[in-house]
Amino acid sequence: MTVTTAFPGRTESAPEAPGQFLAPSAASARTPAGLVGNTPVLWVGDPFTAAGHGFWAKLEGRNPGGIKDRPALHMVRAARERGDLLPGARIVESTSGTLGLGLALAGLTHHHPVTVVTDPEIEPLMTGLLTAHGADVVVVDAPHPVGGWQQARRDAVRDVLAAHPGSWCPDQYNNPDNAAAYRPLALELLAQLGRIDTLVVSVGTGGHSAGIAGVLREYFPHLRVVGVDTTGSTIFGQPALPRLMRGLGSSIHPRNVAYPLFDEVHWVAAPEAVWAARTLAATRYASGGWSVGAVALVARWLAATTAPETRIAAVFPDGPQRYIGTVFDDDYCRAHNLLGHRPPEHPEEIDHPGERTVTRWTRCRTVIDPLSPAAARPLAGTAR
Repeated sequence: MTVTTAFPGRTESAPEAPGQFLAPSAASARTPAGLVGNTPVLWVGDPFTAAGHGFWAKLEGRNPGGIKDRPALHMVRAARERGDLLPGARIVESTSGTLGLGLALAGLTHHHPVTVVTDPEIEPLMTGLLTAHGADVVVVDAPHPVGGWQQARRDAVRDVLAAHPGSWCPDQYNNPDNAAAYRPLALELLAQLGRIDTLVVSVGTGGHSAGIAGVLREYFPHLRVVGVDTTGSTIFGQPALPRLMRGLGSSIHPRNVAYPLFDEVHWVAAPEAVWAARTLAATRYASGGWSVGAVALVARWLAATTAPETRIAAVFPDGPQRYIGTVFDDDYCRAHNLLGHRPPEHPEEIDHPGERTVTRWTRCRTVIDPLSPAAARPLAGTAR
């Protein structure tokens, strides 16, 4: 469309409508919950990866609170539909932070008060955000002698539930709605990438690994699923040890972990995750915290050791903002001896998760449920 201005001999082009300036993917929503989902994927290549190799990262940090906005909203909706969560009832859950943000969002959306039970290792930024978004924050003061901070938090959840009759706990570790919430994410990946050969996912409660991998296997039966855990975590059969990293790993055994879906597992140590997260930020202008660093390290190796046409999808659960005082803080990292530890180009390998306790990046292609009878003896090959 062309319009004539008040100046003779001069014309200017005017847009048909202001909306044409919006990118096709720009989202509009009447509620914050409407902004959850449809997150972008980013190609991560050279110089973070070897030249000619790379992987696609699903940037779940683009959700209002991170990846766990998805299960928080889904679990609350499902509980309301079943009548398990009554109108106005309190929601109470144990979390290291990210699910707490999702539950605060779900509470605001559906008009429920929210109590988040956490521990002293939570970042001050996260506590501030939870409080700002209306959640009550309860901090336990001592770890459980066997189950660590996670079990101590779960014990405290029971106390809060007893103090508020009619309140409800999502139980993210064992609630199948947690995994079901990730079907839309899997379908987004399918639409964005068309074909996926390898999926790289961190494992904590087991929800997003089970939910995404289960759906993608329906479309790609030969999909290679690679789980990423932290050293000191019990999920895949290692002994429980003190853990610095949060957001992945566990001191208990979540029943949402779908062991038969995994082809292999990698354990990553905190200094290795820090190196990857910082290098990723410096070279690709996209990063995150512990989980993102660990996943990126493993995806980088997979990209370097498979054919360039192999399509690798890695799920980045959140962004870097939460970790300004930890992963991206030099004083914190120096105090915990996290700097200057460039990982080797290849992981160590063990044949069985019970073979020995791992303390650095290690790969195992035998994946079994540590609570199953098969965990008592070494096995060859994979679980599926």
